[in-house]
Amino acid sequence: MAGLKPGAPTPESITVHEASRVLEVAFSDGAQFRIPFELMRVYSPSAEVMGHGPGQEVLQTGKREVTLLDLAPVGNYAVQPRFSDGHDSGIFSWDYLYELGARQAEFWADYEARLAAAQVDRDAPMVPKGLSKTKTKSAQGCGGH
Repeated sequence: MAGLKPGAPTPESITVHEASRVLEVAFSDGAQFRIPFELMRVYSPSAEVMGHGPGQEVLQTGKREVTLLDLAPVGNYAVQPRFSDGHDSGIFSWDYLYELGARQAEFWADYEARLAAAQVDRDAPMVPKGLSKTKTKSAQGCGGH
């Protein structure tokens, strides 16, 4: 993962708000964002979520109640959260945290559009890899005649 862009704002403070499930980040340019843990989890920059190339993204569901168990520094350029659902492979650079905060409304709208296109509810449990909704439903009906 690349470091900071030259001249990019850097965090001056990072506060984890457990009760409201938001990460508050204040940047050197005066910007301050409250980023919901759910948004961070849904848009984690990990390969597990983003895939290894365009079109390989994995739609995340059932993350509304996710909490942040740990937030570890990564060098001087990022943090690595550990979420309550076990996800811990995303490294959030300062640039990416700034983008998530500044473009929250756009990210939420994109997420809702992807959910609608997939005909999946935001709170639906994640479907295991390799199973579609159809296969899952038909598999549940198997076993009896």
